[in-house]
Amino acid sequence: MFEKLRKSVDSLVEKVTKIELKPENLNSILEEFKLTLLENDVAFSVAEKICDELKQSLVGVEVKRFEDRRIMVMKALRDTLIKILNAEHKIDILQIMKEKKDLGTPAIVIFVGINGTGKTTTIAKVAKFLMNHGYTVVLACSDTFRAGAIEQLEEHAKRLEIRMVKRPYGADAASVAFDAISHAKAHGIDAVLIDTAGRMETNKNLMEEMKKIVRVTEPDLVIFIGDALTGNDAVAQAEEFSKFISINASILTKIDADAKGGAAISITYITKKPIIFLGNGQSYEDLIIFNPEFIVTKIIGD
Repeated sequence: MFEKLRKSVDSLVEKVTKIELKPENLNSILEEFKLTLLENDVAFSVAEKICDELKQSLVGVEVKRFEDRRIMVMKALRDTLIKILNAEHKIDILQIMKEKKDLGTPAIVIFVGINGTGKTTTIAKVAKFLMNHGYTVVLACSDTFRAGAIEQLEEHAKRLEIRMVKRPYGADAASVAFDAISHAKAHGIDAVLIDTAGRMETNKNLMEEMKKIVRVTEPDLVIFIGDALTGNDAVAQAEEFSKFISINASILTKIDADAKGGAAISITYITKKPIIFLGNGQSYEDLIIFNPEFIVTKIIGD
């Protein structure tokens, strides 16, 4: 995980430890580091932010020993990354679940994103996560567009032994979500997890359909699912979706196979919304609650 980015950080630290910490010495090293960040799919504005913060932290600092300097550089980078990875507003899905349950009404969560990101599998993982914490779940297949979407979600529902609400392909997607919410209310189910068509962000008709689903259901959370392996594309997709609906948080999938790490570093800073989970495998238990320290440790070590 993040092997390429980790090597870039090691190279930066090695170079900085060998120079006097003056602006003219740091500029070329940080410019080179910025390029390596971009090569690792870190968004341009985020790469600039990281390098600017590092420069402010390092310029003019006097250090006596090699090891002290190495520690200082690593601490400056760690502090910068933690700041970038921390969204202004935190989201605790279990707290939302508790509050809704106390009110006697189901929590409604909509998942959006394009095809191929692992969205449907992630929904099943979130369902399992909620079930492990004592909550009941119903799935809604509001993806009435993609061939096989209903069958795929239905298979997950069977494996998890939970109910899925569906209609035939071509049916109104918002009505499926509405039916699932009505079912949850009638049967005292705690959470409604709504799958939507894995649309390209440029498909305006499907985007309008998604806006309708949000309008009809009034969700507690809208979660963007992004594939970590697509790097900057995942960040751009999240930005584009935000133009049509209000996204509350992100989940990044396939994090275990991501050698670069750019999406994980960039998406919170760009969208101003938190990452709440990381997908790191294929089983239903392979869902990590997001913690900035986890990402930073993978990049620069303990």
